[in-house]
Amino acid sequence: MTHEDGGAAADDGSRNDRLDRRPTPGPRNSLWSWPDAKSPLVVVRNYVVIVLARVCPSLRLKNWLLRRIGVTVGVGVAWGLESTPDVFWPERIAVGDDAIIGYDATLLCHEFLRDEYRLGDVVVEEGAMIGAGAVVLPGVTVGEGARVAANSLVADDVPPETTVAGVPAGVVSRAGDEVSEEADGGD
Repeated sequence: MTHEDGGAAADDGSRNDRLDRRPTPGPRNSLWSWPDAKSPLVVVRNYVVIVLARVCPSLRLKNWLLRRIGVTVGVGVAWGLESTPDVFWPERIAVGDDAIIGYDATLLCHEFLRDEYRLGDVVVEEGAMIGAGAVVLPGVTVGEGARVAANSLVADDVPPETTVAGVPAGVVSRAGDEVSEEADGGD
């Protein structure tokens, strides 16, 4: 595998390899072409359902609503208030059992750019946690038991049992690397 510039590509789990790129020729940016990409009626329906789910305090009802628009929602998934799945392509989101999507977190399955738009699945595996205000970009997988810190921008896959933080999110700890306060003499 090589990059467009001819250099060798590392097998680093890059989300870019999993994005479906769709050119949008013309004088305007690709956001102007969204009605050609997705039915406006479907987007309106998705939007209404997502708005209801965002403010709904019942996790059961929230999960039920999101399943109606195509989100794959595992057993025991908890969506924080104001959390937002992709309004255009919610069917490209899969959230595993007992995962937590924090307050005001956003899971995006699309990117509208100047000359193209890109689509990619978002997978949040079993027991993973997405912190408040975090944004997960298209094509990203958050591994089993992984944690994304609040207000992080997740542009690459998060390995299982790993904690990431920042903009862009980077690894801050891995399972087995963490030392408890008792073990290091902390209070």
